[in-house]
Amino acid sequence: MVVLNRIYTRTGDKGDTALGNGARVPKDALRVEAYGTVDETNATLGLARLHATGAMAEALARIQNDLFDLGADLCRPDMANDATAEYTPLRIVAAQVDRLETEIDAMNDSLEPLRSFILPGGSALAAQLHLCRTTCRRAERLTVALAREEDINEAALRYLNRLSDWFFVAGRVANNNGADDVLWVPGANR
Repeated sequence: MVVLNRIYTRTGDKGDTALGNGARVPKDALRVEAYGTVDETNATLGLARLHATGAMAEALARIQNDLFDLGADLCRPDMANDATAEYTPLRIVAAQVDRLETEIDAMNDSLEPLRSFILPGGSALAAQLHLCRTTCRRAERLTVALAREEDINEAALRYLNRLSDWFFVAGRVANNNGADDVLWVPGANR
């Protein structure tokens, strides 16, 4: 359980921070960059939620919670189950990835196939979801780089990959099921 009695601790004043297992690392360590960008994705999702209603708002709220799970997963580097640990590390599981895939398929069923790339925009919600998508892609790139150096939960990486796809399809849904998508016209301004 998390207890936050004080927000500032002064323990990071010299540029380091604690991971979930207590190890101290520089604040610009690749692992911190990865879960920090997951947190940034969550913040952009908070902006998108301001424009969402109904089932979309519920899905975005669930994903925000999943993103905190993902951050907890990435901030805990020890992948082996340690019998001496105070608690079992929280990890993203396959069911969370599967849920995203099921939702992508359901949303995509209502959309016409794309005949062009689309530009971020249309509705306010769609534009915000595209911002979520690009921030999520950055988190994914950083997590891929981290996976080259350290063991990570493979489901965490799959979750990020599916989530950016989820944001793309949800952005089309937010644009009147694709009818209000802003299409890219190659070379239109030459």
